Amino acid sequence: MKVVRWLDEHFEEYILVFLSAFTVVIIFMQVVMRYVFDNSLTWSEELARYMFIWLIYIGVSYAVKKKRHLGVDAITMLFQEKGKLVIALIANFLFLIFAMVMTYFGLDIVLRVTRESAALQIPLAWVYAAPVVGMALTSIRLIQNMLLEVKQLKELKNKDSKQLTNEQGETA
Repeated sequence: MKVVRWLDEHFEEYILVFLSAFTVVIIFMQVVMRYVFDNSLTWSEELARYMFIWLIYIGVSYAVKKKRHLGVDAITMLFQEKGKLVIALIANFLFLIFAMVMTYFGLDIVLRVTRESAALQIPLAWVYAAPVVGMALTSIRLIQNMLLEVKQLKELKNKDSKQLTNEQGETA
């Protein structure tokens, strides 16, 4: 259970740190090779590009987990807590549909692609898997957020019904 909780809390973070650090190292190596040794690595830019693609899609999942993804809050500012939760629930549901569609069609592409990358000669399926994995993780995080929002709505409803009962008891 501790392993699952740890993965839930830190999975995306460790992947993002690794991808970022490794990308920086590769680009630094390329700069040193080009400007110090007057030679360049044939594979470094391609690998950095592919890692950046993975970084973006894992980053989407991380942003959803931390509730830091882009959103328009002008409408939600008009509502109180319950209204904000309902709007967030609807927005997350629509985002979930999008993420699931991306995962489904992305998986279809991954299973069909047979080409290899130019410099690294790795199957491009590994690159095309980034949106699939990222959107699948995003779907999981969206479901977690939606369950939390439903729980918060139930707590608000119980709180409101208790207040209403207390107010009716005081007026009687």
